[in-house]
Amino acid sequence: MAPLKLAIVGGGPSAFYVASRLLSLLPESSSRASQLKIHMYDRLWAPYGLVRYGVAPDHPEVKNCTHKFAEAAADPRLRFFGNVNVGIPAPITHTLPLSLEALFPHYTHVLFSTGCTVPVLHSALPPSQFCVPALSLVHWYTQHPSRPTPPPLERISHVTLVGQGNVSLDVARMLLTPPSVLAKYDVPKPVLEVLERSNVQHVSILGRRGPFQAAFTTKELREMMNLPDASMVPLDPAYLTVPEGSPKLTRQQSRTLQLLQKGSNNKPGTTKKTWSLDFFRSPTGLTTPNAAGDKARLSLGHTMLDPNNRAVPTGETSTLETDLIITSLGHHAEPSAPWYDPSLNHLRTLSGRVVDAGGRIVRNVYASGWAATGARGVLVSTMMDAYAVADTILRDHFPEEDVHTTPISESDAGAGSGQDTPAAEAIEVLPKHVEADTFPPEVEAGLREGRVTDFDDWNAVDAEEVRRGEAMGKERERMVWEEAREFLASARPRND
Repeated sequence: MAPLKLAIVGGGPSAFYVASRLLSLLPESSSRASQLKIHMYDRLWAPYGLVRYGVAPDHPEVKNCTHKFAEAAADPRLRFFGNVNVGIPAPITHTLPLSLEALFPHYTHVLFSTGCTVPVLHSALPPSQFCVPALSLVHWYTQHPSRPTPPPLERISHVTLVGQGNVSLDVARMLLTPPSVLAKYDVPKPVLEVLERSNVQHVSILGRRGPFQAAFTTKELREMMNLPDASMVPLDPAYLTVPEGSPKLTRQQSRTLQLLQKGSNNKPGTTKKTWSLDFFRSPTGLTTPNAAGDKARLSLGHTMLDPNNRAVPTGETSTLETDLIITSLGHHAEPSAPWYDPSLNHLRTLSGRVVDAGGRIVRNVYASGWAATGARGVLVSTMMDAYAVADTILRDHFPEEDVHTTPISESDAGAGSGQDTPAAEAIEVLPKHVEADTFPPEVEAGLREGRVTDFDDWNAVDAEEVRRGEAMGKERERMVWEEAREFLASARPRND
């Protein structure tokens, strides 16, 4: 049996979960261990994707999975190449561009774990200085390498969030939590400085449906209720009753209702900062101000639920004056990605295997996580999907051998579920035999030049970020790319 040499495009949770599963199912003590090589490519210079650049800084417990990822990276059969942009136009200027044509000849298998990196925009709210996607705020406060412009919070008193998912509540919480509280977390110093100048007094969080359909979790809602220096504007009592004839509430819906009925810890009128959940409101347009200092006017259509729980207009309208609108409506995969399906908004797959537009399996090419399923689910569901895709890769490569351990149920596995190779025509884009330790010469040159990072580089940066953070009494103090490259050049000089 030929060796399995896998390139993983993406360095986030799904990528690491797949790599970890493969390495654990073919442990170094096994007879097949030497037949497995994994090279991971990420356009970000640091690993872990959304765990580093998407998780709210005040949720450090969510980042505990990185311990497992670091264990996988310690296996010599896995190599990480950061700051390498594979196969799509580079959204980050300092990355090393690498075409699929340059990547494919070096690998027998390829996995796309590229996530969903493009925000869904609202049709009535084109991006402008008055309207930005939530991803811009998240990337700002996590110092993502795309380096979005900091929001002018010193000139903003009212913020409107469109969408009632967890990301909306993350952004609202970051804007309303005192910087002195955030200072102990993984919030970069330049971000804290902007937050300290903030004049935000109120955050409106809009949703086109009601409290029982809101996408946020009770944990996120409870955190909003417990904000130390802000209070929730009381809800219309009509929202706090269950309509007659409605189906029995789920456990989460019941807990949400209890929290909303109780209200925030700080009673209305006792705090300078406030926030509101504005249900049954859908933006229909935006009038930008004519003069500096004036507020924008957000036109809202009032909605109600039809028998299928869809939001439909009532015919009533209202206007909300605001300084900044932040849309948080989900994400989709990069449309220029290979095998992207515009009808799905992610890659076209069957049981984790990539499928072309003609319905043919692209042999030995796979996708996992949001790249394959769309932007849904949490880390646990991402892990289960990744494990199932890893199992599929091994089943395809070692069809006659039992190299599997814990089975993954199809209900948990998502895109990776399915036990057998689908009976479909296949196309070949990868070689069957490759050299075990080679990788594209462009990447090799990038390593020598300090433009491409490896996991040893990350370990050095990680330790330094933690050291700097401890000196400041916080979790870590992050580096941006320019700082990291300078630090690595001085700490680990490279020989040309």
